[in-house]
Parts: sequence; C-alpha cells; structure tokens
Amino acid sequence: MKLKLIPLILASSVLLPGCFEEKAKEAAAPAAPTVSKEDAVASVNGTYISKKTLETLEKEIAERSQGQTFPKEQLLEELIQRELLIQQAVQKQLDKSPEVIERMATVRNSLLSQAALQDYLKANPVTDEEIKAEYDSKMANMGSEYKARHILVKTEDEAKKLIAELEKGGDFTALAKKHSIDPMGSEGGDLGWFTADRMVPPFSEAVVALENGKFSKTPVQTQFGWHVILREESRALTPPPFDSVKEQIRPMLQRQKAQAMIENLRKNAKVEVLLPPTPPKQEEAQPTAPADQAAPAPAAEATPAEPASAAPNADVKPTEPAATAK
Repeated sequence: MKLKLIPLILASSVLLPGCFEEKAKEAAAPAAPTVSKEDAVASVNGTYISKKTLETLEKEIAERSQGQTFPKEQLLEELIQRELLIQQAVQKQLDKSPEVIERMATVRNSLLSQAALQDYLKANPVTDEEIKAEYDSKMANMGSEYKARHILVKTEDEAKKLIAELEKGGDFTALAKKHSIDPMGSEGGDLGWFTADRMVPPFSEAVVALENGKFSKTPVQTQFGWHVILREESRALTPPPFDSVKEQIRPMLQRQKAQAMIENLRKNAKVEVLLPPTPPKQEEAQPTAPADQAAPAPAAEATPAEPASAAPNADVKPTEPAATAK
C-alpha cells in the first residue's frame, strides 16, 4: 500500500522569516532525548522514532483537522519520511547554513513565546465566576430589536406628501408598494426584525424614538434618500442560556488575560524601537460624481451578524434592506 504525505503535517516546514541576534544563530540546539528500542515505533538508519512522537502527531492532527483521524500506519510513514529528510539534510550539513539556523531560531522563539503564555494561563486560569460576570455584563446590554416598515423616496417633498396621506388614513403597505424605490417596496416596505446597530444612525434613531404602531411625522434623511418609517413592534432580546455560550466566552477572557500579561511585561521592560516610522500615504483625490447622478439601486436584503458574545435565538431571524444597512 502506498502511503502519501499528509500536507497538514508538513505545514510546520513553512516558517515566518525574522531577524535575530548573531548569538542566537550560533547557539547550539539542546540534544534530543535518547529513545530506547522498547519505547520506539520504528528505526530509521539506527535512529529510533518514539511512541510519544507518534502520539503527539496524532494529537496535533486531530486538533488541526477538527477531529479527523488518520491510520497509525499513515502517520508513522509520515514520521519515517520526515526522519529520512532530516538525515539527508544533516548529511549535507544544511543544519549549519545561516538560513536554516535563523529559521530554526524562529521556531524556537515561537515555541518559547507560546510556552510562556500557556504557563501564565495555567497559573492564572479563567474561572467560572469570571465567565459568568462577563456573560451577565454582555447580556445586560443586549437591548431591544424592532420590526418596522419604510417607504424610500428621492425627495423630501415626496416623503411629506406620503406622510400627509398616512395622516388621512392611508394604508402604509399599499403606499410602500406604489411609491418606495427600495427593493423591499414590493413587500410593503417590510424590514423584518432588526437591532438598531444594523441600520444607519438617522434611520435607527428614528425607529427607536417611535412608539409601536406609529409612523414618523417628519421625513428621515439618509444617504439613500428620504424615508417614512412605521415601527410595528419591538421586543427585548432574549439572552441565550449561560451553558450554551460559556465555552465561547472562555477563549476571549484568556486572550484578555494574555494581553494584559504582555502589556505588563512591556511596561516594565526597556524597549527601544529602531525601525524608522512609516511615512503617511498620500490620499488620492476621489472623483466627484455629477450632481444629477442618481444613487445606485439598493441591493438585496442582508442578514445581520449575531452578537459577538452570544448566539442569537433560534426564532429570531432579523433582516435588513441594503438601503438602510450600514
């Protein structure tokens, strides 16, 4: 059976370039631990490959490929081929070339920096109490969402005429279908459910200021034109259960702790930046559109993203028109 190399494993051969002190290039790498035949899974020209090395590779593959596994024979063949390449490189003294030494230093420095962070997080783990406090803070500020309709027209006078018709008892849906230049006009201007942050400020401010069942008495201007808005309903956003988002919050708090640790190290270190500042780029002059040129037609509606700290409810699927989306 022919076993192929696993590209995922060889990803470690692609290293980021970097600049290092000369002494880092000259420093000898620590000797690898001795492997006995009893602890080995293979021997390549007398060099043993340890069981631990194979187990570590299995774990790395599972993590990188989101749980996908490979036969042990395939992973072992990968390690054997890797060892053959290593021996070939050493035989040709490639391990003594300045480029390889520098790249090896890059890997060493990367591993050490990761080890320092892992050691700190192990000594200062994120607690369930901290996660719960973050959850409570985010959920307390979830706010409300709104269901509304709108009519989009080109001029303020058109919008005022529509408001006058509505005040006489005109049907909002029918007027939207007849006059709105927004793609949702054919749906009676229905915007579905949305949060205020999903709309441009003038529009969202007008929606928030309205009462349920009321329409705007003055036209609302945005970069897309003039709007007449009807707020149909509103409701408070329901936070997801704590247990369903707990493990989504933990990595965020870990990053915050790690960043605070790094900032503290930098504050107490003597750092001198020798790289000259990058000169600011000159902004290119933007062509001015003709005054009589109409705005492009709005695109189809878009679905807003979920809150960063919590997953949305399954029954809440707000939509927004491109004419009012940020």
